[in-house]
Amino acid sequence: MIPKIILSAGPYATRRTIGYLFGKGRANEHIDPHLVASWNGFAPDPGRSPHRDPKDAMAQLVAQLDQPVKMLGDKAPKDTVWHCPVRAAPEDPILADAQWADIARRIVAAAGIAPDGDEHACRWVAVRHADDHIHIAATLARQDGRRPERGYDQRAVQREARKIEIDYGLRQLKQGDGTGAKRPTSKEHFKAKRLGQDAATRDVLRLRVRRAVAAAADEAEFFALLQATDVIVRLKLGPSGDALGCNFALPADTNDQGEPVFYAGSTLSPDLSLPKIRKSLATTSSEPATARPGNSWHQATAAAERIPHHLAHDDAPAAQGQLVALGATLDLLPATAPAAMKAELERAAAAFERATRSRITADLASTHALHRSVQAIWRDRPQDRDGTGLAMLLDAVLTAVAFAVHWHRTPQHAQQEAAAEQALAHLQIAYGQAAEPVLAGLAQRAPSDQIKRRFAHHLQEAVPEHAERILNDASWDALATVLAQAEAAGHNAATVLDQALGQRTLDDAHSPARALTWRIRRLGERHAPSPRAQAAMARSTAQRPGIPAAHPTAGVPLQQRPPVRRR
Repeated sequence: MIPKIILSAGPYATRRTIGYLFGKGRANEHIDPHLVASWNGFAPDPGRSPHRDPKDAMAQLVAQLDQPVKMLGDKAPKDTVWHCPVRAAPEDPILADAQWADIARRIVAAAGIAPDGDEHACRWVAVRHADDHIHIAATLARQDGRRPERGYDQRAVQREARKIEIDYGLRQLKQGDGTGAKRPTSKEHFKAKRLGQDAATRDVLRLRVRRAVAAAADEAEFFALLQATDVIVRLKLGPSGDALGCNFALPADTNDQGEPVFYAGSTLSPDLSLPKIRKSLATTSSEPATARPGNSWHQATAAAERIPHHLAHDDAPAAQGQLVALGATLDLLPATAPAAMKAELERAAAAFERATRSRITADLASTHALHRSVQAIWRDRPQDRDGTGLAMLLDAVLTAVAFAVHWHRTPQHAQQEAAAEQALAHLQIAYGQAAEPVLAGLAQRAPSDQIKRRFAHHLQEAVPEHAERILNDASWDALATVLAQAEAAGHNAATVLDQALGQRTLDDAHSPARALTWRIRRLGERHAPSPRAQAAMARSTAQRPGIPAAHPTAGVPLQQRPPVRRR
């Protein structure tokens, strides 16, 4: 159940609100509007007054609601009307008028508009014109001449809504923390439908602005990217001429005068105000995206694989920074993916956006590598012939998002946890689309059974707790193929496998065989050891018993190998 509070001001605010509630709606969506409850139980009902003119009944209702406000004269509050739509979920049962009346009374009591048993409270009405929602309208002057005590009424109303959901067996939403993005209004949804848009303008702008922030190296490029995606930008200038704020619009979304309808960045999302955008750009552009040579897909994957460690071991601000960087990665991935999986990746990014914000201030100091490498993928479109780069990055991102679910669960960030779970479901679909063809192609080139037995032997020695699961996984043949490819490129297969195992634990991998496949693919594409180094490895092998003679260079003792950085 979703309640949302709207305040209105002006001498005709009550008339406008009541006129809308009992009117036909902006798209004739209001069917049988009628009162289900009121402050005194017998307020005039313009929707169901068969023996009088509805306009007369509406005028009488407006006058009665306005009476306490007019008594205050020039001492009346600036905002005179409190309007709260309350909507049930599509899958919820249809409630009776009496049930909606009870819900309305509970909402106005929680908000401080009309506490239980208070005969001098504000005047209010609840109007129903659809199966799934009501509108509560109240005037913000008590009948004893005082103003209502409605401090933090939005939070109080949300808390009461969670209780109502339990009492009526409705879909239970998650408790928020005030960091969520503003939802599109019904008016915005209807307008988007008229314009032929798949989503409300607010949501379209939020997606495009977030993607521009993730992709841009500086402020100039940020504005250039917005222009390239048909976003109109209007800066709010201070007396000095410096830009203090930023508003965004779409060319097709205009008002009655044909002018673009602008949305302030902070109303699109709390992290899209101009100061916060500048802070994000300053952090992520501290080093150029092209500063580090190498395979950007590999670098991004390695950085994403470190996120679970950060979430498990870093302090809260640093962990929150990792979630911000992970969100930026998801924002850019749809622009680099094949058309077949763009939709799922866009849904994942839109869902995870909520998981990137909490009351914890993000520290982005440890996120530079991920930002730079993902920006390089977006800019340079590095070669990804068979889709391995995207598949291995999605594998690492999947694990990171799963850790984000658990990280938000601990401090009871309910909405963020639910958002991460939703993103995870979309990512799993996209990952399957990306990985299955690659793994199938690798499995078709699997080495001989003799070579696979040799690899299996070392696997059982090196990681006995996961060996059986890996060897029985459908991706085992693909893993054997990349080990054989690394060996053919001049690597020691045993060493490469141990290095892959040493990168990070397999305990949290949804498929250890797949995780090792992607890691070894990256390691195998690195420069192979020199013949002299390989000879040294061969000499050291003789010092370790129990290695099959079929491969005398396998099993180099761990203490004689170069140290492997663990995450």
